[in-house]
Amino acid sequence: MYLFNSLTKTKEKFQSLEQNKIKIYVCGITPYDTTHLGHAFLYMFFDVLIRYLRYINYKVDYVQNVTDIDDDILKKAKEEKTDWKELGDKWTNQFLSDLRDLNIVMPTHYVKATESIDTIIKMTENLIEKNYAYQKEGNVYFDITQFKTYGGLSHFNEVQMLALAQERGGNTDDLNKKHPLDFILWQKSFEGEPSWNSPWSAGRPGWHIECSAMINKHLGDQIDIHGGGKDLIYPHHESEIAQSEGVSGRKPFVKYWMHVAMLMYECEKMSKSLGNLVLVNDLLKTYSTGAIRWLLLSHHYRHPWEFYFSELDEVEEIMTKVKRKIREKDRGDISKVTS
Repeated sequence: MYLFNSLTKTKEKFQSLEQNKIKIYVCGITPYDTTHLGHAFLYMFFDVLIRYLRYINYKVDYVQNVTDIDDDILKKAKEEKTDWKELGDKWTNQFLSDLRDLNIVMPTHYVKATESIDTIIKMTENLIEKNYAYQKEGNVYFDITQFKTYGGLSHFNEVQMLALAQERGGNTDDLNKKHPLDFILWQKSFEGEPSWNSPWSAGRPGWHIECSAMINKHLGDQIDIHGGGKDLIYPHHESEIAQSEGVSGRKPFVKYWMHVAMLMYECEKMSKSLGNLVLVNDLLKTYSTGAIRWLLLSHHYRHPWEFYFSELDEVEEIMTKVKRKIREKDRGDISKVTS
């Protein structure tokens, strides 16, 4: 079996780190609004991959996370005048229900960022001790200048990274940073925000360290496959590499990076920020699970594509014919099946 590795940009023959055992981590949702068809496209691909790996007798340890503490959750909870934890639990439960309705394989471990605070603090302390990180005004930042291969996954230059960091929520104007691309490991909470005690402040973790910590806690410091949407390559996965390899002493963090392309709708990337969402829960009121799976799996996982309801309508018609042929076969009406 060959896998396309986003790190090397080549197809590589698959060989697991341990014989007959595979460790996989796929980045999960931030639960303030879910589940759209782009999510389904991502997790459907890994559903098929994991089914196949188990079929060829690998023992698969599959971890997926939920980023249950995040700026976007706090912002949404404030807008809706609701508790951030209740908001996260509501949409996490909806997401899991949608995955089950789509017959998607559940992870071996489904974990929350807030369940790994101790690991996050220990990893952050380790990075400070090794001079990969520094603290300022209750915040802790990763110093990218100390990790010489930063940018090796995305292959972006500094100008490109600055533009993307600004676009994707990074505060490049933070005066506490030594370098505009340094990223938060721990941030001091503002009044009224959730917080956890740490050596630096009552605060909460940064986005990137959450995934590094959950992987370290549940799978160790090296894994076979790390997956996610293509939009996570920078800054999220780039930063995960720096943190995790900084802690482990530069052991290669991930053997195969696999990224799923973006799903387009109305000529834009389907995303919560743009609001152009086609929700799985809504689709399931009209279309069958089989039709949605067929549609998603008919597109190459690395190629972006545009969703049209007309295409799903056509697939549903095909599914109806397939089901009819199966029923006819079960009744023994061979002439109709072969016609």
